[in-house]
Amino acid sequence: MNIRSLTRGDGVVIGAAVLLFIASFLNLSSIAGYDIDANSWDSLGLGLGIYMGGVIGAVLIVVNRCLPQPRKVAGLDLGTVGAAFTVLAAWSLFWSLVDPGERTDAGAGLILGFIAALLLAAAAIATPLVGALQPALIPAQSPAAPQPYGAQPPGGYGYPGAGAGAPQPGQPYGGQPQPTAPFNAGQPQPGQPAPAASDFSPFWFAVPVPRPLFAEDGSQTPIAELAPGTWYLAVEQRGPALVAQTQDGRRGVLQDTSGIQRG
Repeated sequence: MNIRSLTRGDGVVIGAAVLLFIASFLNLSSIAGYDIDANSWDSLGLGLGIYMGGVIGAVLIVVNRCLPQPRKVAGLDLGTVGAAFTVLAAWSLFWSLVDPGERTDAGAGLILGFIAALLLAAAAIATPLVGALQPALIPAQSPAAPQPYGAQPPGGYGYPGAGAGAPQPGQPYGGQPQPTAPFNAGQPQPGQPAPAASDFSPFWFAVPVPRPLFAEDGSQTPIAELAPGTWYLAVEQRGPALVAQTQDGRRGVLQDTSGIQRG
């Protein structure tokens, strides 16, 4: 599980779930002429079915976001099931708030619970649709200055502070280091044409949300998933797409480069 894949919208979901859990312990209502101190846990149908139902929905959404690949329950995406739980909690608390009963006024637990459930459901639905909620909740750390392709970045490959011994870009995973080339190895020899100039220079980048990495042969089968909070090396540009290399030496095409953070 990768908590760096959580977005700002997921942060709102987590905060609203905590607020809903707190509201379940507050007084639900007050009846004229009576001194009643009851919360949602005095009725398991309300406490477990509504309040905790919304909290469980938030847990499903967050867990699904942290997993490398989305999980499904009975053919439904785990995040979709969680969003349905949050909508049901908000819908039930709305009608409990509208009609609390004869000579009955809604208490802090009911009012705060409805606000939390409404915020929870709104964040669960809006996160995939609103760009402002999609950036990473935990910003990626800035990497060291980009190194030339094939060189070992200070501190290790792929992210700042990694230990020594990580594979170098351009070297197969588990392979042996290549001998250092002579100083003038890249210089054209007499009688040989000069190499063509290229405007592209390899650079480190991070993605704002999880994105698939496709095979270089053009197939649409993902070979890996790039996760926020991890730095990857772009080794080539193909139109709007980038050829990226992962920490284990795999190379693939990142087709969606919108919003990436360059190192």
